[in-house]
Amino acid sequence: MTHETFTFQTEVGRLLDIVAHSLYSHKEIFLRELVSNASDACDRLRYAALTEPHLAGDEPLAIRLIPDRDKRTLAVADNGIGMNRDDLIETLGTIARSGTQAFLSQLTGDARKDVSLIGQFGVGFYSAFMVAKTVDVLTRRAGDEQAWLWSSDGKGSFAIDAAERDGHGTTVILHLADDADEFLEEARLRNIIKTYSDHVAFPIRLGEGDEAPALNAATSLWALAKKDVTAEQYTEFYHHVAHAFDEPWLTLHNHVEGVVSYTNLLFVPQHAPFDLFDPERKSRLKLYVRRVFITDDCEGLLPSYLRFLRGIVDSEDLPLNISRESFQHDPRLAKIRSGLVKRVLDELVKKAADAPEEYARFWDAFGAVLKEGIYEDFENRDRLLSLARFRSTAGDGLVSLDDYLARMKPGQEAIFVLSGEEGEALRRSPQLEGFRAKGVEVLLLTDPIDEFWVPTVRSYQDKKFTSAAAAGADLGKIEAPAGEAPAEGQAATTPAEEPGTERLIGVLKTVLTDKVKDVRVSSRLTESAVCLVAGDGDMDMYMERLLRQHRRLDTETATLRILEINAGHPLIRQMATRAEAGAGEGELADAALLLLDQARILEGDPVPDPSAFARRLTAVMDRALSAA
Repeated sequence: MTHETFTFQTEVGRLLDIVAHSLYSHKEIFLRELVSNASDACDRLRYAALTEPHLAGDEPLAIRLIPDRDKRTLAVADNGIGMNRDDLIETLGTIARSGTQAFLSQLTGDARKDVSLIGQFGVGFYSAFMVAKTVDVLTRRAGDEQAWLWSSDGKGSFAIDAAERDGHGTTVILHLADDADEFLEEARLRNIIKTYSDHVAFPIRLGEGDEAPALNAATSLWALAKKDVTAEQYTEFYHHVAHAFDEPWLTLHNHVEGVVSYTNLLFVPQHAPFDLFDPERKSRLKLYVRRVFITDDCEGLLPSYLRFLRGIVDSEDLPLNISRESFQHDPRLAKIRSGLVKRVLDELVKKAADAPEEYARFWDAFGAVLKEGIYEDFENRDRLLSLARFRSTAGDGLVSLDDYLARMKPGQEAIFVLSGEEGEALRRSPQLEGFRAKGVEVLLLTDPIDEFWVPTVRSYQDKKFTSAAAAGADLGKIEAPAGEAPAEGQAATTPAEEPGTERLIGVLKTVLTDKVKDVRVSSRLTESAVCLVAGDGDMDMYMERLLRQHRRLDTETATLRILEINAGHPLIRQMATRAEAGAGEGELADAALLLLDQARILEGDPVPDPSAFARRLTAVMDRALSAA
């Protein structure tokens, strides 16, 4: 068959350079990653053999390390499921499959950060190039007659040839670099396996033949009692099952007896996996039945808002011969799911109470995903709301809803929120001026999911969620802090009815008749001249902008907003004076349109006609300079 050469489907040279240099002091990790891949292959064959027994063959499943001093090679071999030609191209020819461009954009040369990213991306196989000049993969898929040889030097391309192999499985052959002689030493290999892979459930043998000694305990770690497992063993099992390089933030190891008995060994990572926001929102837990791997793609095992969890669930009560599809609707799986969710949320509640700073770091990594549960999981909604944390105008730290309720002002009847893309920009929003003047805290919502759960939940502890950007955000009933005067440069919080204000509003309504829903005096503005707010019952402005960005709304038409003016602002006073003196739409038109564009810019919206905006601004500046 013709020798074929392919290029890797991402910028492999840059990626492999980062792997080699960032992980240099831990280069033995390559062996852990190759052994983990071999273990997965054996797991998959054992499952496939449940329905197709002829695939397994007579040889017990095992992983072998075969050093060859003369050839200076180290082989990692398994008799697992193996791969065919298409598998090789898809699995080994596409690096960082879940989003290559996003991945590469975050590689910075900062070793610690890049190692974390590499671990999140699951590119452990390519760590082999830390110690190897070239890598060959000889593989044959169970049930196939044809074997294949994949070869690469890790510099941008790989080749695939037809080959021969006795039996199914995969052999990864590393042609070691000049400075990698240590990985030919039996004592060194024993130490690495004992340190990183003692928990692997299949025997890892040194050499070929039945008499080759096993280097690992080959026990299922989750089947042991917690008191018999060390923190180091938990960490290495997390590395194995999650293909990660970071440390687990939280470990949950439980044996559950009842209507359905099961064991779970779950981990919450310290860092967000790179595929956390993959559109498929898949759970990555591995499901075992009586220590036999069944699937790592079981939709019913966890709700999607807990997809950041890594680990395994093993049940004695599920049938081994059940199909993956049947699992999704099995009532026993629903009981396991319910128990797992309760256990995870219980542990998060404890962490939030006992270690608030640690919990804050967890929330920064996974809060946006956990909030999906507020929208989707009605049964656990109250617990998830109590776990939620928010940025607010009260300070730089995170606050809970209970914290917010405890700080509500006399007369305040709602939980005020403001949505946008970036917290610091929200803090500067003119819509918060009145709230700030009265010391009213506002929650700053910057996750897109906030636009869905807030209107669904509506209230917390009988306090309604109300947008600070809505026209109905009434500050009139809330008492201002006693003895506090407006800050220098601020207007009073209660707008003065300046002479000409009503006349000015009439002019603005006429000029902006098809551009705004209404014009009114604001009770929220203390510094800015104008702002735009949503009318009662209208879609939130940030929500509308979000839907437009994702082409879920017509970009040609926009919901008309209410223009609020600060009657105490010097600019508005001057315009009101001019209107009272008889100035009409023609004389005030440019100023009115500029005010509207200014309000749009403050909201982060584009100016609809930049050329007209520039002409008006130039004309106004010219008149001002001429008058001076």
